[in-house]
Amino acid sequence: MRPASVIAIVLLIIGIISLGYQGITYTTHKKVLDIGPIQATKQEHKTIPLPPIIGVIALVGGVIVLATDRRTA
Repeated sequence: MRPASVIAIVLLIIGIISLGYQGITYTTHKKVLDIGPIQATKQEHKTIPLPPIIGVIALVGGVIVLATDRRTA
């Protein structure tokens, strides 16, 4: 498999995933209270939004790279 084909497939996969998930979610733990042996923590869920344009650009880029790779082969 040629390197351009691999790049095209990776771009297509990234595009599909970013359109499907719309963001990356992660959880952080914060210590709220710490008195001797007693501890209280708080979980915070945060999301990094991924704009749909990123997915569209990755998909279009993957299609273009795949098309130009097929044409030169």
